[in-house]
Formats: sequence, structure tokens, C-alpha cells
Amino acid sequence: MSTSAGGATPLPRDAAVARGATLRALEVDPRLLGMLGALAVIWVGFDLLSGGAFLTPRNLWNLSVQTASIGVMACGMVLVIVTRNIDLSVGAILGVTGMLIGVLQAQILPGVLGLEHPATWLVAVAAAIAVGGAIGLFQGALIAYLAIPSFIVTLGGLLVWRGAAWWVTQGQTVAPMDGRFRALGGGIEGAIGANATWIIAGLGCAAILALMWITRRRRIRYGFPARPAWAEALVAALACGAVLGAAVIANAYPLPMGIARRMAEAQGIAWPPGGLFIPHGFAIPLLVAIGVGIAMTLLATRSRFGRYVFAIGGNPEAAELSGVNTRRTLMLVFGLMGALCGIAACIATARLNAATNAAGSLDELYVIAAAVIGGTSLAGGAGTIAGAMLGALVMQSLQSGMVLLGVDAPLQNIVVGLVLVAAVWVDTVYRRRIR
Repeated sequence: MSTSAGGATPLPRDAAVARGATLRALEVDPRLLGMLGALAVIWVGFDLLSGGAFLTPRNLWNLSVQTASIGVMACGMVLVIVTRNIDLSVGAILGVTGMLIGVLQAQILPGVLGLEHPATWLVAVAAAIAVGGAIGLFQGALIAYLAIPSFIVTLGGLLVWRGAAWWVTQGQTVAPMDGRFRALGGGIEGAIGANATWIIAGLGCAAILALMWITRRRRIRYGFPARPAWAEALVAALACGAVLGAAVIANAYPLPMGIARRMAEAQGIAWPPGGLFIPHGFAIPLLVAIGVGIAMTLLATRSRFGRYVFAIGGNPEAAELSGVNTRRTLMLVFGLMGALCGIAACIATARLNAATNAAGSLDELYVIAAAVIGGTSLAGGAGTIAGAMLGALVMQSLQSGMVLLGVDAPLQNIVVGLVLVAAVWVDTVYRRRIR
């Protein structure tokens, strides 16, 4: 029976079947919907508790900047966990790398290139990626070729690199950073303005539509099932709506009045009685994180290296017997993780306009939590970059909301720890249900 006694009302089971068919048509992972639902609950809850202070353009813009460095590192953590490993040293690598590029900009390069040289920020970014990548490769070699468990190697790395960050300057803060480099951290210097924001949003929507069209054509050409037209249109509308909505929010956050006035005077613009509304636009750290996410997604899903990574996570013995150089691949995964820590170090250091010994403290907790919340299985073999970046947004939203409410730091850590445990439990239950 599919109806009630009256013959018209669908039973709950029929409704569940209909929802399942809709999700299958949309090809949406239920865990992704769960994360989006959790994010909506977190945002609305904190907005109510803070008296409307959370869901404001200013706070959401700042949230995007705060999420950037964690999101970048979460992209690499996905591949590490997919291979059935873990990296506990990411925060310490960020700390020591940030301290090194701080010294490079504040003490070394001014004497070589001069103050505020146009190449300073490029040298600093390249050095950060190189140093972080070298540290990652070193740890990866210990794990892959000496068969030392990744937990032990990266736990030791956490202590070693955190100590090295202090040793570089004996714990002293290094500041200020190069003016062009500071743009990587957001703020006034790291906002691209309204026009550039709309251009990027338009290009993003065009890229989404083009990718969906190409994917649909390829599926039909090779005889694979394609989404129904209504599902394709709904997914496109939601994706483009999210991009355009982000642009609206970014452009709704104006520059402070004093800065806007100085900018107007510098350009010879008359200051009107009511002032000028000059939007921030997208933050450069957000664009960097999105660019890293896109590149890592292509690497994980469209390259031979990515297939090797997931093959190792699914069955290491079978992957090795199939001809995959598992040791080399594993070492490169940790090298890539280190390089992404270098990029995150640039964002974090530029945002503070200083290199501090405490930079990156407890970031490993947030990065691992972001990857796991995003659907990366600790059993290996499964995970998505997009899910990890959404997980990073969830974790940073929790922290931002608690800071807004004046919650003490120890209680914040308790909440983050509980969320991490809950995420692992949910993943375990989900894996059991799909077997």
C-alpha cells in the first residue's frame, strides 16, 4: 500500500523514496546537504544569539578571510588522509615558514633589493612554498621510505618545527611585512573592489555553466546516465546563485569612511556631504583559497597522480602490485601538503602584518576537523576537496561565532574537539550504512 486509508495521503515511506529519487537525480551527496544544513543552523543560531551581528556583510567578509588559510591546508589534508595517513605538523610548518619569510622580508631582502621592491612579495611567496614543500618532502620520505608511522613523524614534526619557529628569532615578533605582500592577507589592501568582483563572479558563473554543459555532452556521447534537464537547471541555478550572492555580500561591505575619504582626495574626487560608498569586493585570500581548491580538485580527479593517491588509499597492496610507485607518491603527497602550508603561511602572516611565534597554533586540529567534517574518511580511499573547504567554513564559523559571543578560548577548543569526535562518529555510521 502506498496511500493511507483515505487513499490520497502518501505514507512516510513514499515520501522518503521520492526524496531519495530527487537526490539521485541531482547527484548530490547526502553528507554535503548535511553540511550545508549544519552551516545554515550555525549561521542563523549565532545571528540570533548575537543580536544580528553575525549575518552582516562585514562579519561574513571577515569570515571568508579567516577561513582562507585553513581551507588551503584542508585541501592537502584530504589527500594525506585518503592515503590512510595523518599530518599533525601543519600548524607548526605554517609557523616556522611564516617566521622565515617574515625575516626574509623585514631583515634580508630590504638590504638586497631595497625597501618595498616590486619583487619582494614574489620572492617571499616562492620561499614559503619552497620551504614548506621541502619540510613536507622530508617528512614524507621518512614515512614512505623508512616506514615510520605518519602519526609519529608528524607528531615529532609538530614539536621540532614549532621549536624551530621560536629559534629563528628567539621568539621575537617580526614586522612589518612588504606592502604588496600584505594584500595576501585581506584588509583594505587585499580587497579587489566592486567592478573586479562582478567580473570574477561573471566569469565564475560562465565557467560553471560551461563545465556542466561539457560534462553533460561527454556523458551522453559515451552512453553514461545524465541528469534530467530540470535537475541540471536547478544545480546550475544554485551554483551561480551562490557565486552571485557572494559577490553581493562582498560589495555590500564598504570601506571605512576615513579611508574612503583619503582615497577620494588622492584621486581628486570631491567629497559629498553624505560620504562615498566604496565596496570592498572579494578578498584576495578568498580568491587564493578558491584557486587552490580548483587546482587541487583537478589534481585529485583529473590526473594520474590523483588516481594513484586514491588507489593507495583504497588498497595499498593492490596499488603497488598494479605498478604504482606507492613510496614516491606518498612522499609527494606530504610534499604537496607542506607547500600548501607555505601558501597558508603567506596568508596568515600577511593578515597579521607580522610573523609571530604562535602563528598556526592548533591549526592542525581545525584542518583535520575540516577534512573529516567534509567527508574524508579516516579509513582512507574517500574524500573531496570541495567537502573539505566547506568543512573549513563550518569550523571557522563556529570559532567566529563563539568569538563574537565572547566565549573563552578554552571553551572554544572544547567545542571544536567535540565537533571533531562527532564528525568521525557520523562518518563511521555512514560507512556502515552504505556497506
